[in-house]
Amino acid sequence: MKPKTSLCPCGAPDYTACCGRYLGGIPAPDAEALMRSRYSAYVLKLEPYLLETWHPSTRPASLDLAADNIKWLELEVKKHSPGSEGCATVEFVARYKVGGRAQRLHELSRFVFEDGRWYYVDGEFEE
Repeated sequence: MKPKTSLCPCGAPDYTACCGRYLGGIPAPDAEALMRSRYSAYVLKLEPYLLETWHPSTRPASLDLAADNIKWLELEVKKHSPGSEGCATVEFVARYKVGGRAQRLHELSRFVFEDGRWYYVDGEFEE
């Protein structure tokens, strides 16, 4: 499912040049690109992509995105730390609404690089 405009859900000006290529099957080149594409997948309710890019050691069986009533509004990447030995972290704030109420998710996410691909492992919520 492609967004209605060329603006990428992650905030970049061009969906095709940004998250669209990763959602289409090209591996993300780094943890930040994967995190941005995962945010876009939440916006577009692309559960298969989210599960594919979630590390098998922490991956849930399903997400049931069709049932949620979250409206994602904005992504702000605060920091990308490439780390070493195939590990990285990305700190971000995602703003959204649930039932008309504004919310924010501030997370420090951990990623690993295995078999030529980046995977989301888990995250810690920040205040």
